[in-house]
Amino acid sequence: MTQREARLRSVLQQQGEASVALLSVEMGVSEMTVRRDLDRLERTGFVRRTHGGAALAERLGFAFDFSSRRRANQKAKQAIATEAAKLVKPGCAVLLDAGTTTLELAEILSDAENLVVVTPSLAVASALQFSEGVKTILLGGVLRRGTPDLTGEVAEAALGMLAVDIAFQGADGIGLDGSLYTGDLGTARLDQRIRERAARTYVLADSTKVGRTALARHGSLREMSGWITDRGIQAEQLKALRKLGVPITIVKA
Repeated sequence: MTQREARLRSVLQQQGEASVALLSVEMGVSEMTVRRDLDRLERTGFVRRTHGGAALAERLGFAFDFSSRRRANQKAKQAIATEAAKLVKPGCAVLLDAGTTTLELAEILSDAENLVVVTPSLAVASALQFSEGVKTILLGGVLRRGTPDLTGEVAEAALGMLAVDIAFQGADGIGLDGSLYTGDLGTARLDQRIRERAARTYVLADSTKVGRTALARHGSLREMSGWITDRGIQAEQLKALRKLGVPITIVKA
């Protein structure tokens, strides 16, 4: 694959799906050149052509059903990820879970130097695959249907061999008592193991997650080094959660 084709695939990973016109602008080449590159990548199975553009092929590009969740409140997630990136220093070993906000953080860290990233997320690994300064360790495990998550005993065993400086976790819900929720039992167990293997753990969750619950409670904000969220959180919610004594960073989306 040429450098231009690799860049084209990277743009499609970020966009999910894009028109030929947009790809031409992003790549700085003619639309005819983009079409030729897309035709070549489609023949090799890297992309699938759509009306007027292309999308990354699911079997290689990790275009999972969770893409709509990633787009939800994405500006807030990007602002949270930008703040979280300030906590990551060169030489760190970082663990990113399979949340959509941690995926935004992975996109930012793709330009980092001298970094090790451990993850159970195929989407995070995909975002980092062209990063020369990042060594990515992908945990094994069972792939959850319709998601980029790897869970189960294999993932937990692999995690048990490692120790990281800092971990970042998402949440499907945060109770006003500080309870952290996820919708999958396997993910809940892995989230608990992640905290055991990290010197510090931060929750990255936008304000829409506050007051929600899900199937599995996997911990509490009290166990965390901090929580980064956005200004959409209600004043009474913030007041209740600050009583837990956990540092809460509010970012402007």
